Amino acid sequence: MINFPRISDLDFDSKKVLVRGDFDVDDGDNPRANSIREMVRFLLGKGVSKIKVIGHSETSYDLARELKSEFPEVEFDSDLRKDPREKENDTGFAQELAEGWDIYINESFATSHRIHTSIVALPIYFKSSGRRVCAGLRFEKEIEMLSKFWEKGGKRVLVIGGVKVEDKQRFAQQMKDKFSHILVGGLLPGTPLREDGLDISDEAIRDYTKKIKEADMILAAGVVGKYEDESASKGTRMVLQAIADNTNAYKIAGGGDIEMAISRYGLTEKFDWISVGGGAMLTFLAEGTLPGIDALR
Repeated sequence: MINFPRISDLDFDSKKVLVRGDFDVDDGDNPRANSIREMVRFLLGKGVSKIKVIGHSETSYDLARELKSEFPEVEFDSDLRKDPREKENDTGFAQELAEGWDIYINESFATSHRIHTSIVALPIYFKSSGRRVCAGLRFEKEIEMLSKFWEKGGKRVLVIGGVKVEDKQRFAQQMKDKFSHILVGGLLPGTPLREDGLDISDEAIRDYTKKIKEADMILAAGVVGKYEDESASKGTRMVLQAIADNTNAYKIAGGGDIEMAISRYGLTEKFDWISVGGGAMLTFLAEGTLPGIDALR
């Protein structure tokens, strides 16, 4: 387990706390949104004097407004990326964001593979000015649960698909020696597709489910077909069901599309862990850290 500053290390009494949250959601009831709620409730119970949650959203759903109605005493700002300096990891912007705050908490695991101001420059500035930083409650749990994947032994199977091909293809290539089988789907090269190109073939379904059944560790990153289309949902449904049915394996998944598919098929409780971030999950599993973790350390 890697070392990083934890919430349990800090005294929050009467402190002004700045939280980097994740507002980039399509609805108000999901792990990203609920991680903010849990973090806010925790801090309010610790006697803080002020809380502000900052982040970005590139969806039409206004989570910040919803949370403001739930926690009127807390400030929520989901407009970080409206300032171009956020993606530039700008120290001047970090100083502006830090002004007036005693503690910084990173509760945005899904964004922590990005070298952005609120993820990297901001906690570094907090530390340089003698202030405290730490990982959030969900963030800490992400590190704990994902780290177990390499700690445990046995036959590992990677199920990887979806439409975001570049990062996933790189991960599959980089980590191929760590897996007994790599089962590709979606738009990844080499995917055995049906004639319509929207789902994996029946032969691939039989092959994939057999290999999943024999696995000791299963990592699922992305769906194997266009599951939103009922006529192309068979591959994703049967592959996820096969993962769920392997009760002896340690099973983790990550990424928005696969999280929604797992939820659609009622399999959420069958997985040991479902990460809030697909790209961040793969980066952490490949590198053993993230820019957001290094900045805290």
